[in-house]
Amino acid sequence: MSNQDSTATSAASCTPEQAAAPARRIAVLTTGGTIACTTDSNGALVPTISGQELVDTVAARFPEGSIAFDVHDLGQLDSSSLTFADVDRILAAIAEVLADGSVDGVVVTHGTDTMEETAMAADAFHGDSRPVIFTGAQLPFDHPDTDGPGNLFEAITIASDPSAQGIGVLIVFGHAVLPARGATKWHTSDPLAFATNASEEPVRPDPLPLAKLEGIQVDIVPAYLGADGRLVDAAVAAGARGLVIEGLGSGNVGDAFAAAIERALAADVAVVMATRVPRGDVFPAYGGAGGGATLARHGVISAGCVHPAQARIILATALASGVHPQTLF
Repeated sequence: MSNQDSTATSAASCTPEQAAAPARRIAVLTTGGTIACTTDSNGALVPTISGQELVDTVAARFPEGSIAFDVHDLGQLDSSSLTFADVDRILAAIAEVLADGSVDGVVVTHGTDTMEETAMAADAFHGDSRPVIFTGAQLPFDHPDTDGPGNLFEAITIASDPSAQGIGVLIVFGHAVLPARGATKWHTSDPLAFATNASEEPVRPDPLPLAKLEGIQVDIVPAYLGADGRLVDAAVAAGARGLVIEGLGSGNVGDAFAAAIERALAADVAVVMATRVPRGDVFPAYGGAGGGATLARHGVISAGCVHPAQARIILATALASGVHPQTLF
């Protein structure tokens, strides 16, 4: 992790009260993503912009002396290429900048494809009261209407606000401020990229001590009309320690699929039931071999409000930490 020189903001003018107030120190951790992309000669988007360049686009918008930045370049990656090893590195960097006690908040710039997953992992381990904010962009740095600077400015504003303390990790994007838990990318290109399936103030389980996710295999298996469970068997045979089922409706599957889930449970594989439905919680209501009520009696855990991608992260953090997954849902 490279730590660039801290950068104090500047502005044309500020009140004496603002000038006298001590600067809020914000750590900005950059990982690439569309917010750091420019267009190459073939018209493809490639992450090329440094963390300092990103911060420089917004620094002057804050009153002079009100914000100081510690900028850390963690990489220039497309978030669709991230692995658990990359997530571990991001989480370790967050923990490191918070450990020295000098920062008031953390902003992580991240690609939107997997932002909800990394943010969920950060939230599972975030026991500090100081805010950690994820943000990014739908349009690249060199687009004339890029949304990156606006999102970064708002993320820094929230990260420096004392009212954001003690509420866990947030995603700040497109003028929305969302708890990480339950957040999902709901639109491929709209500036309001993220929505939430959670309640206004979702209950956060007690945070876990930081643990490495690399090496934890949790797979997502979709249910669909006529699905017979071969993919469940294949995931178990390939070494999955946990499975997230993208179930139907409120958390149901067909009979043959349910039989494969039973085999997975018998093999000591943890199974969590999520849903492919965009809104609403998973709840055990139906009987029959593949009904949610039957599966719950056999040990399948409800994902509640979180969708499959975040349920996978939560299950992985449980397995990495040695806690029962039920305690995190």
